[in-house]
Amino acid sequence: MKENSFILKGNICYAGTKDRLAIAEGGYLVCVQGRSCGVFPVLPEKYRGLPVTDYQSCLIIPGLVDLHTHGPQYPFRGLGMDLELLEWLETHTFPEESRYEELAYARRAYGMFAEDLKASATTRAVVFGTIHVPASILLMELLEAAGIKAFVGKVNMDQNCTEQLREQDAEKALADTRQWLADTMGSFQNVRPILTPRFAPTCSGPLLEGLGELQREYGLPVQSHLSENLSEIDWVKELFPWSGCYGEVYEHYGLFGGEALTVMAHCVHSTEPEVELLRQKGVYVAHCPQSNINLSSGIAPIRRYLDKGIRVGLGTDLAGGAAMSMFRCMADAIGASKLYWRLVDQDSRPLTMEEAFYLATKGGGAFFGQVGSFEEGYELDALVLDDTGIRTTRALGTRERLERYIYLAEEGGRLAGKYVAGQEIFRQNICG
Repeated sequence: MKENSFILKGNICYAGTKDRLAIAEGGYLVCVQGRSCGVFPVLPEKYRGLPVTDYQSCLIIPGLVDLHTHGPQYPFRGLGMDLELLEWLETHTFPEESRYEELAYARRAYGMFAEDLKASATTRAVVFGTIHVPASILLMELLEAAGIKAFVGKVNMDQNCTEQLREQDAEKALADTRQWLADTMGSFQNVRPILTPRFAPTCSGPLLEGLGELQREYGLPVQSHLSENLSEIDWVKELFPWSGCYGEVYEHYGLFGGEALTVMAHCVHSTEPEVELLRQKGVYVAHCPQSNINLSSGIAPIRRYLDKGIRVGLGTDLAGGAAMSMFRCMADAIGASKLYWRLVDQDSRPLTMEEAFYLATKGGGAFFGQVGSFEEGYELDALVLDDTGIRTTRALGTRERLERYIYLAEEGGRLAGKYVAGQEIFRQNICG
């Protein structure tokens, strides 16, 4: 029998296009060597030698992709939600992240994060660490052991932050980053490094220039923050007066798409030139609706980005977003888009459930390659959802059951199985 080869049977649902679901009730999802061979209403003869797990009435969907989250912020999620971004960073984020210099504390905190991420519906994540090399390596080790596919970044910041988190200078920060890369590149099956300037105000020109050189040398992806908060944008203008927009700062140093696979979180207040730069450079936008609400950042114009062909996925942005749940993230994305339509631009249609589901699966999954779908050739990430605890008197179809699960997952939903790249992460009692 080929490794990571099996069949899952159940009510299968995945994003066919951005606005259309592909559904196979009582269908067969075939995985061979970790990749999907497709979904079939009747099992083809050539696959009948593979083991079948019959999940009966359960829903089977692709794994969910969190394009932006902060591992070290997990311990204080749900705190400081009455503050705006910059005050929140000073009050909660920077003091907490400084604790990761102590590896024993990092082990406790990252252990919780990795354990809960494993038990969640997230199969892939793009994760910020801290400036600390040993703690960042530990985070990678724990996510590797949890079976989560992830990009993990050692953060770089050498100015405009607390003394405990300020790297000595650009030269030392780059030397530490290079050592971190030497220690981690090619060391893991599931986890890869990603260059991580925290955000432009905390990085000097020499540091950004050096990170751009590292990107070109190693061909690494990049993650950071962009146009999240109005005060932050004004700050960037003061620090980099030569730039036409926030995104041009990253672009100037070779950290904004093109040859550098890049994801930028938020993009709430991007100007037209910045939006066009996002499109031209193929930069991914990680939409973090709950964080944008909690930190009073605003409402990101996601319909505008989709209409322009910009790549978009969803992020929880822990702990700006209080919940790890990507189902909550989908529901919040739909709700935020309705507010944008009603309060900002009545020509900007709200997101549909199908579109939010696409963003959480295939949209964000594209950052990892062929991920987020059950189409033939895609890496097989799958979730088995038991919705029998979400009670109703109605007879519901698969689409309605998925919609209810998005909104009511925490009320009565149960994750009965989880697979990442064809590897079974866990399996519980089969649904009735």
